[in-house]
Amino acid sequence: MAVVKLTPDRRLSPQPPGVAARDVVPVPAPAALSAADLASGSAPNASTLGGRLSTVIGGPRAKINAVVIDVADRRPLFEWRADRPATPASTTKLVTAAAALASVGPAHRITTQVVRGAGGEIVLVGGGDPTLTALPARPNTGNPPYASLRDLARQTATALKGTATERVRVDFDTSAYQGPTTAAGWKPNYLPDGEVAPVTALTVDEGRVAPSDPSKKTRVADPAVVAARQFARLLSQYGVGAKVGRRTVAPKGADRLGAVQSPPMSALVEQLLTDSDNDVAEAVARQVAMKLGRPVTFAGAAQAVQQVLARLGIAEGISVNDGSGLSPRNRISPIALARLVSLAAGQDRPELRSVITGLPVAGFSGTLGPPRYTGGTSRAGAGVVRAKTGTLAGVSTLAGLAHDQDGRLLAFAFMAGDGKGPVDPGKLDQLAASVATCGCA
Repeated sequence: MAVVKLTPDRRLSPQPPGVAARDVVPVPAPAALSAADLASGSAPNASTLGGRLSTVIGGPRAKINAVVIDVADRRPLFEWRADRPATPASTTKLVTAAAALASVGPAHRITTQVVRGAGGEIVLVGGGDPTLTALPARPNTGNPPYASLRDLARQTATALKGTATERVRVDFDTSAYQGPTTAAGWKPNYLPDGEVAPVTALTVDEGRVAPSDPSKKTRVADPAVVAARQFARLLSQYGVGAKVGRRTVAPKGADRLGAVQSPPMSALVEQLLTDSDNDVAEAVARQVAMKLGRPVTFAGAAQAVQQVLARLGIAEGISVNDGSGLSPRNRISPIALARLVSLAAGQDRPELRSVITGLPVAGFSGTLGPPRYTGGTSRAGAGVVRAKTGTLAGVSTLAGLAHDQDGRLLAFAFMAGDGKGPVDPGKLDQLAASVATCGCA
């Protein structure tokens, strides 16, 4: 099969995109894909596909790196600076998700617990679950059932009443994480603007000041202290007077008074990809560090993620400094992203399936919901393209999957901008739509 490999000084003769009309339907989350599924339909003609995409890219001065590969055999069909690392923004989350699923596993859950202290106090011990919630249960939200701080307080109060304890001091343990609470390269406005909370092992409702109001993104300055206060108030509501004590480290082997667990890693991965959830992404990256025995810091998590990727054979072209992609210091090549997506879509690593089921559906869900894929140049990709978005100042990225019109499953990665000027995510949507609408066999 010929590979169209374009360089800035070589373009194919332009061909009209010729986007065909098709019925727009939501794409169901794929189950395990068989070899027949991956290779169904004829592989597209690389020259024809390349002509369509090069027309959209618009010439050698376009600040776009791009690749399309055949998922069945992982051979590139189109390359435009495909091996050149660029700022990935939130497509970094694909890397974080794959590393977590391949190391701790899809069934792994994060535990928050309460244990007895050494001097009569109790200790609220954070395990790194940012989805721990103090809100009442809310069915039909589209989210998995989160671990409940209320349930943890109820369990703890019941245990304390069993020993006739009427009042208690609540200390709190954040020692599961070490190091800074923000990553190198993060902009000062990320926390005040609510892009992410300070990264700590103990937090409730992602550290949001007003978690019941989704329009308010502001975060608290010290999530662990706020979590301890909320827990003490709940404990008092359940009949045990409580006041907040100090930050400490729980005694090893201490008696457990209560515990709650996060949704499984598979569900956390789907959430962090669909919604581009920065808090969950950073927590998931640190679970990888814990599993591999690395320091549970930004640097340790990045090293652990790289180690897992090396085991998977997909580390080339990937260098990360955080789990969320907020750091502009991250560098990933388009070919690395496309290979990762292809691996997750294939048969060899079924534990990575949530990387695919978590991808937003163009025009329907998550960060690819309207207004994206509603315009004339990209609308044909709605319901057909599944992809992870990425956005930072002067950067826009898109990496995912699409079946072309002949039924062939293709993986792509499009990365635009150098952080120094405006970018148009609509062009990336148009590129993905061009892949999906290509009857190029």
